[in-house]
Parts: sequence; C-alpha cells; structure tokens
Amino acid sequence: MLLIVGLGNPGAKYEKNRHNIGFMAVDAIADAHNFGPEKSKFQGLIRTGTLQTSSGPIKAATLKPATFMNESGRSVQAAAKFYKTPLSQIIVFHDELDLAAGKFRIKIGGGIAGHNGLRSIKAHMSADFVRARMGIGHPGHKDRVHGYVLSDFAKSEKIWVEDICQACARAAEHLAEAPLDVNQLNKYSTKVTLLAPAPTK
Repeated sequence: MLLIVGLGNPGAKYEKNRHNIGFMAVDAIADAHNFGPEKSKFQGLIRTGTLQTSSGPIKAATLKPATFMNESGRSVQAAAKFYKTPLSQIIVFHDELDLAAGKFRIKIGGGIAGHNGLRSIKAHMSADFVRARMGIGHPGHKDRVHGYVLSDFAKSEKIWVEDICQACARAAEHLAEAPLDVNQLNKYSTKVTLLAPAPTK
C-alpha cells in the first residue's frame, strides 16, 4: 500500500492556512482518483483507493493526521504499521518556507528545516521517507514565521494554490510506478511543475 500523507492541523480554524497545503494536496489526489470516503483511523483521516499506472492499478491511501502538526509521526507510524508500508513508499506533502510560493520539489530523506511535522515523523520512524515540498515563500524574518504559516493564503494566492494541488493529483500515477526511486520522483516533479509553473512576481 502506497501511503500518501498530507501535513496540516485539524479543524475549520486551520483549514485554509499556509501550513495546511499538505492537507489540500492529498485531498486533491484522493478526489481526482475517486478514493473512498474519509474514515477516522490511525489518529487521522484516511481514504483508500487505487492509482492507475502503465502496469496496472496500485493500491494507495491518503492520510491527514489529526494529532496536530507536532505529533504527526504518531499517526503516520500507526498507518504504516497497519498497511506494512515501508518508508520508501511513504510520501509526505508539506509546506516549505525555503521555496518560493508555488514552487515544487521532491526528495528522499534530508533535513527537516525546522518543520515540526517532519521532525515528528523522523522521530517516530527515521528520516528516509519521501518529502513532497510545496513552496509557500518566507515572510522575511524568523520572528514572523509562526504567524505566517498559521494565517490563510491571501486571495491573490488562491489560483496558484489550486493549480499546484491539482497538478499533484494529475501527476500521481508517477508516484505509484515501481520502483519509486530518484528517477521516478524526478518524473513526478517535472510533470507537476509543467502543469503548475510557479507564479512570477
């Protein structure tokens, strides 16, 4: 089972926050590929379905931890244990301050760049999962980061946010192709960027 995780905070208060773009991305993936309805499980909300690939359908699940960002690892660990999903088959979509708004990058492992959701997953499981990094830009000073990530996207940003989430969904078959290695991740990243180029200032 491919496990596609979105990071965010649960509840209507946080629904449109920059910090919740990971939730938005996995919702788009599950909707586009007709996954089943959300179920409360693994201390989160999960949907299951299949992704079509050139070699046939691949079972996949989307997970939105409901533990709040700082404890995301508990939910991911529980789901991965249940589905017997190895780290190499766990893809985590998250906001990335160090990327310009609308830019997309994907990699295996690496540092956590101060992201509490990534820190929690690393603490519970190790660092060698796939990170789908969705750029939200930086407010300019570290003292402004907390308020920035926990504020809603501006109206002017909504178009590129929708575009990148839909691109992540439309390219999702590349995440299901075996093996999920650097070459396959590059194909996914290239297609997402082609479908949703970052906005120009």
